[in-house]
Amino acid sequence: MKIAIDAMGGDNAPEAVVKGSLLAVKEYEELEITLYGDENQIKPFMNESHERISIVHTDEKIESTDEPVRAVRRKKNASMVLMAEAVKEGQADACISAGNTGALMSAGLFKVGRIKGIERPALSPTLPTVDGGGFLFLDVGANVDAKPNHLLQYGIMGSIYAKKIRGIDQPRVGLLNVGTEEQKGSELTKKAFELLQQADLNFIGNVEARDLLDGVADVVVTDGFSGNVVLKTVEGTASTLFSMVKEVFMTNTKTKIAAAMVKTDLKGLKDRLDYSEYGGAGLFGLAAPVIKAHGSSNDRAIFNAIRQTRQLVEEQVIDAITQEVKEMQTEEGSNE
Repeated sequence: MKIAIDAMGGDNAPEAVVKGSLLAVKEYEELEITLYGDENQIKPFMNESHERISIVHTDEKIESTDEPVRAVRRKKNASMVLMAEAVKEGQADACISAGNTGALMSAGLFKVGRIKGIERPALSPTLPTVDGGGFLFLDVGANVDAKPNHLLQYGIMGSIYAKKIRGIDQPRVGLLNVGTEEQKGSELTKKAFELLQQADLNFIGNVEARDLLDGVADVVVTDGFSGNVVLKTVEGTASTLFSMVKEVFMTNTKTKIAAAMVKTDLKGLKDRLDYSEYGGAGLFGLAAPVIKAHGSSNDRAIFNAIRQTRQLVEEQVIDAITQEVKEMQTEEGSNE
């Protein structure tokens, strides 16, 4: 199995990418990784050479401030672009980047291409739940505007992922809305509700944002605007909460002693709320696995993104989505 990785993407690149890759090849014997980026910056972190990690040198990269489409078209030798090109040419089975999200989406569309029948790919992370299982959230920003049929396709792709990767026989698919009642919401959610209800899915109806982390559903679908707002709110709330807890524990000697006693427990709780522990955000709907790792990923988060990508390839999730969409189109054609 071959995975291409943008070594220059993310706040902690290339160090985190290299160290995460080294962890991955030690864990998975069949894995081969190609790092795309500046060899002079990558090699210092290769404190041990590894026969299953190779480097493709380029000193061009896409910055976080670059305009995504223009950068992908103009910076043809950028590490992210070459990485996606490798998947297109069959030199790699999948690719990962912690860099510019919009540029990765553009590189995925221009180079890797969409699954036939999927109108809009979705950026889809797994967010934490109190029971530790997590839920797949589609879309969190790949497409700000969406049509009802896009949300239906998100539900189908998310359900297949939950079956293949998490081993859930009948994943519960929920539609993010302002209330649980069927008639609630905008025209988009009302129409999407009808489509999801008619589909061959375990659709449980509307779900509210306040219930997401309680594990109300295994897959939750929404438009990219709403999804991104929820994602940033969850991320910001978790960060703020831990800052407040830390401030309380540092108040005086008594609280500092208490902090020392529960330090390990708090670290475990923080890890449970860190969605990078579940891997990266998949760009579902593309013709091969393309994973967006968190911009601030450390080596452990990169390792988790590689682990997730390996599972996607091993379980042939893209093939399953492609087949499901093809069968849907055949049924629709026969009903016309």
